[in-house]
Amino acid sequence: MIFLLALLGFQLVGCRSTPDEDTRKWYKGNLHTHSYWSDGDEFPEVIMDWYKSHGYHFVALTDHNIFAEGEKWITLNEDSVYQQAFQKYLKKYGDEWVSYKEEEGKTLVKLKTYEEYAPLFEEKERFLMIPAQEISDGYKGKPLHLNVTNLDKIFLPTGGESVAEVLQNNINAVLERRRETGQPMLVHINHPNFRWAITLQDIVKLKGERFFEVYNGHPQVHNMGDGLRMGTERMWDFINIAYIQKEQPLLFGLATDDSHNYHLFGREFSNSGRGWVMVLADSLEPGSLIDALENGDFYATTGVNLDKIQFKDNVLYVKATEEPGVTYTIEFIGCQKGERETEVLASTEGAEASFKVAPDHLFVRAKITSSRKQQNPVEDMVYEMAWVQPVQPE
Repeated sequence: MIFLLALLGFQLVGCRSTPDEDTRKWYKGNLHTHSYWSDGDEFPEVIMDWYKSHGYHFVALTDHNIFAEGEKWITLNEDSVYQQAFQKYLKKYGDEWVSYKEEEGKTLVKLKTYEEYAPLFEEKERFLMIPAQEISDGYKGKPLHLNVTNLDKIFLPTGGESVAEVLQNNINAVLERRRETGQPMLVHINHPNFRWAITLQDIVKLKGERFFEVYNGHPQVHNMGDGLRMGTERMWDFINIAYIQKEQPLLFGLATDDSHNYHLFGREFSNSGRGWVMVLADSLEPGSLIDALENGDFYATTGVNLDKIQFKDNVLYVKATEEPGVTYTIEFIGCQKGERETEVLASTEGAEASFKVAPDHLFVRAKITSSRKQQNPVEDMVYEMAWVQPVQPE
């Protein structure tokens, strides 16, 4: 059984109607990260230390079809970059912590389990590690990946007879486990445009899925689409138009790192710090965070911070955290009943704006773009952005 540690920021108004006294806090987190346990190139301890020291409150380490339990040894890359990184790891944690050996001129290192390394980092209301996994399935060579957050056991890929069926079968397995155990679990679709594996039509067919990655920091996932295929943000809107027509709950958009590379940096590498979520929750514990995510009380971002999001009396209000020398554009994007696609309903140059959501709107969301460039961008997504979750008229 997976070892689970769940430890039970500033006060702001969230994106749903709330009482005058709101005691919730904002928590910064990444729900998609990899380590040496699968195809990442760093030890979990080093990765967690980086996120904690960079102001994150929670991280889900989501290695492919594996959880950090049992015994696993890795053979260290002979490149000097990785050899030097190992020496730094060894110096910091010491021989009593690090188990390694030399065989035939190669260095083998035993990985620490979740049960071993989680206590080094978790602190009440400061940092939480959430047990997680990337279910890596496929159909006819197409990579079909979903993340499970706050799992209690490993989920084996289910397979299926089509892209949509593979996704649905895996979603159903997670939702069924959640019903069986009563433990809050979140399943989300990863990088639909990775190798162009998942189309708009595939996601429209699904039931029970509430989240997907509108932004992923991996350099090969085509967030912006190409000349023939749509980007994930446009896909997001079409999915929600279809879901409303089918009387399904709205799909929410996440931003994640999907980090694999911790020693080499640049557009061609999958690095940390590119995308994350800010979640407005009662406490820093898995159930509270998942409740807030499912309520839409969060925003996805690549660098823009928000002081306030409020949806009250059908008015969606957004205020960015102003920084010297930085300007902001706030767009309200939505779809009116009877229309087949979204449009920019209003645009404001400034750090705050509001929009009245009318009864004839299917949904409205906000996108905030700053004039500050990302430090380490992918694709042509040069400027920092944030996405507020869609709302419907009350």
